[in-house]
Amino acid sequence: MKTYSPKENEITRDWFVVDAEGEILGRLAARIAHRLRGKHKPEFAAHMDTGDFIVVVNADKIRVTGRKLEKKVYQSYSGYPGGIKEVTLKDMLKEKPERVLYKAVQGMLPKNRIGRAQLTKLKIYAGPEHPHKSQNPAALDL
Repeated sequence: MKTYSPKENEITRDWFVVDAEGEILGRLAARIAHRLRGKHKPEFAAHMDTGDFIVVVNADKIRVTGRKLEKKVYQSYSGYPGGIKEVTLKDMLKEKPERVLYKAVQGMLPKNRIGRAQLTKLKIYAGPEHPHKSQNPAALDL
């Protein structure tokens, strides 16, 4: 018996909307990454992008457990001496709440060309409104 490999024209990508209100950050990010990769589909192939589009609303109402608000730190380095910038999770949630979920999902996807393509199918919005109504996204209860 031969191994099945999906063709590009056989892949169907659906649109789903997820309400992040009251959800725990890491658990939600893991479920979203699972859907973006397409691992829930029987025709999943690791060498192809078979995942769905995910629209996340209410990203500013996400929860974290423990003392992560004060202890978790996001770092970025410009490449120059003294160029390390550090931002705590609490500050990041105030300034850019959608960036917190984006970084969490990004860390759970492959670090290659396919992972970057899968990440472009993630749309995150801080409030309850999104501009993807014309795609008729189905509500996804994670």
